[in-house]
Amino acid sequence: MDLEDQLKQLFPEHSVSEELAEKKEEKLWIQAEPMICKYEKRKGKATTIIEGYTGATSDYKQLAKEIKQLLSVGGSFKNEQIIIQGDYRDRIMKFLQDKGFKTKRVGG
Repeated sequence: MDLEDQLKQLFPEHSVSEELAEKKEEKLWIQAEPMICKYEKRKGKATTIIEGYTGATSDYKQLAKEIKQLLSVGGSFKNEQIIIQGDYRDRIMKFLQDKGFKTKRVGG
């Protein structure tokens, strides 16, 4: 049960304003080519690298933060790449697809 359902139970008469409903449907990120999600080993450790986003750097950094929080792992944003510690390609690709991104798996 998400927060919206809980609020509906607490306040059954309340209705969501049209303005908020429109904002909910908007997609923040727009891209022409699929994002590439690949696996590499760096210094003997597994890493997942996401690249191929064409948009504002601030949006890309926000996306990196959301992915790191979702997986509860470390990572960074360098050189237009999101670098995540560990091999989480499947979970990251599912998360990105739920956000509306096209993804492409590269390597293994």
